[in-house]
Parts: sequence; C-alpha cells; structure tokens
Amino acid sequence: MASDVYFIDFRATVKENFIQKLERLLQEAGISRIVKDRDLTAVKIHFGERGNMAFIRPVYIGKVVECIKTAGGVPFLTDANTLYAGARGDSVHHLETAFRNGFAYSVVEAPVIIADGLRGKSESVVPVEGHRLSEVYIGTDIVEADALISVAHFKGHELSGFGGTLKNVGMGCASRKGKMVQHTSVAPEIKEEQCIACGECADHCSQDAIAVNEAYAEIDTERCIECGECILICPEEAVQIQWNQSIPVLMESMVEYSLGVLKNKADKALFINFIADVSPGCDCMAMNDAPIVRNIGVLASLDPVAIDQASVDRVNQEPALPDSCLEVNTGPGEDKFRGLYPEVDWSIQLEYAEKMRLGSRDYTLRRI
Repeated sequence: MASDVYFIDFRATVKENFIQKLERLLQEAGISRIVKDRDLTAVKIHFGERGNMAFIRPVYIGKVVECIKTAGGVPFLTDANTLYAGARGDSVHHLETAFRNGFAYSVVEAPVIIADGLRGKSESVVPVEGHRLSEVYIGTDIVEADALISVAHFKGHELSGFGGTLKNVGMGCASRKGKMVQHTSVAPEIKEEQCIACGECADHCSQDAIAVNEAYAEIDTERCIECGECILICPEEAVQIQWNQSIPVLMESMVEYSLGVLKNKADKALFINFIADVSPGCDCMAMNDAPIVRNIGVLASLDPVAIDQASVDRVNQEPALPDSCLEVNTGPGEDKFRGLYPEVDWSIQLEYAEKMRLGSRDYTLRRI
C-alpha cells in the first residue's frame, strides 16, 4: 500500500513566506495527531559539526518547535554523542557546538538535551527481532520520550550512499556502544606510536580490558565489550576505531536500530527531510562541499521508508549543479548517489527496511 509523502518547494510569496508554508506542511502531514497534550517530544536533529554549514537552519527548527507546542506537546531538541572523539564526542562539547551553530533557546525556544548523557553511556537496551541483532542500544532520553519528530538533512553519505530519515533515526539515536555495533565488528586498536602510557583509558574501562605497560596500552579483545569510551577518553587520540564493517551489514544494522528507536513510538513519530544544501558527504565532517543539486524542498511523512525513497527520487530527477564534485550521473533521472559513491548500493537500506516492515517504498507524493 502506498504511503502519503507531503512536499513543499522553497517558493514563497508576500502572502505566505516559507516559514508559514512549512507550518502548513507539518499540519497536513499530521503533527497534531502525533503530538498530544503534555507529550515530551524529542526533535531528533543533527546540530552540525564545527566547520560544516550544511545543517538545517535553526529558524526552521523553531517552527517545528512552535507546532509541537501548539499541539500541546513539550519539545526538546536532541541528538546522541558521536562515536569518534571530536566537537560532539561528549555532551559538554556537543552542547557548545549546538549553541555555536545557532541552536540556542532564544532562537528555537526549546532546550537541547543530549540523549545518551555525558559520555554516551546513558543508554536503554531495546530488544529487536532482526536478522543481524537481537538488541540495540539507544539514547535513553529518546526511548523515554512520548513522541519523536525526526528532522533530517538529506545529503550524500560515504557509507550509506545517502543519509536521510533512516540514518537520522537508526544511527543518530544510537548510543556510543550502538554506533560501535553498526560500524565495526572488532575492538578498538591502540596506535603504539601515539600512546604515552598515561593510563587514562585503563582507569575508565569498566571491564578491566586495558593494561598499560611502560610504553603503551594494550586491549584484551576477549574482555572488551566495545563500548567505545576509551576512544573518547584518550588525550592523544591513540585509541582508534577499526572501521571494518561491510556496507550491507552496516545498512541492515542501521535499519534494525531504527526498529528499536520506533518500537515504542507506534503512531507517535513524524519524519521530515530537508532537501537543501545537498552536500556530497556526511554532516559529521568538519566541512561541507558545494551542493550537488539545487535546493528542492521539504518532505514530511508518517512512513520513514517512503520519505527516504521519495527524497532520493527527487534528487535523482534533478540535473547536477555544474560546479559540484559530481562528475558522472549528472543528468536528470541519473543516480546522483551512485555517481558519488559507485561502490555503495544505497537501495539496500530501503529494501531491508521494507522487508522489516518499517514502511513502504511505494508512495503518493502530495504537493502542498
């Protein structure tokens, strides 16, 4: 059965500016049916890495917040900490980055709460019936929220071909341990030449899996539970993630994490994709290259699979912008994401999500 996907472009008039048009999209898509009186409502977004300017404008998020409040809900903006050490690796630096990028209360009129706590360990274990996983590790504040509004920046991604709703929900809501599960099948490794044997990693290891000799630390892979805290703790960045997960396994694991996030959100989740500043790479990079297509519009749906399918279709219908990094598949109807990443079959995530009954790839586009 085809799912409804609602669409607005970026055109505006003196009678209705884009912010007003965005409100109409949210109402048509059903935000007032998703959010009820006093619902603690998680607005899952990406606050942008420092140096990357492709994230969704805070003023747009402010309108989402306003619509949630109008419906009687109590909104908060949220994301989970990153697996790698960086500007969003712990909640203190994550909050600083969010505020620097404009997600302050004075702009969005909602608090920012990092879903998996100070160092990414505030997680809830959610059972799932997946082919890859039997349980997933989700930021606790997202699990405990009454409703979820996913607001994703639709763009290219080096591991999943594109990043949209499924990535924002499945990968973005995972705790640090959950992100480790998706990205690697082995324990972190220590770069001996960078290690100064300070012992910080050993002191913070909950499993006593790290021993320190006179020259460097060593990880006992049998004891390691791959929580990833040593990656964050190391002051020399000597503990490195082994990015060894195959693309199909990563995408299927990401889908199963989406299942876990949405498990207690039946009829309580709405998904929004902004197809603007469609950068070729992930927003986690500390830069963003020129967009590959023009700014197309915003989609909203109750179906996380349909909205991603509709979004990739909209991008692929466009001609590529002449000054972008895209050199092949530049014509209307050609696959822009396979042009960016020829070895990545982005359809895997959609096929698997449909198989797991997260939604339908069939959709009806309803232009507003």
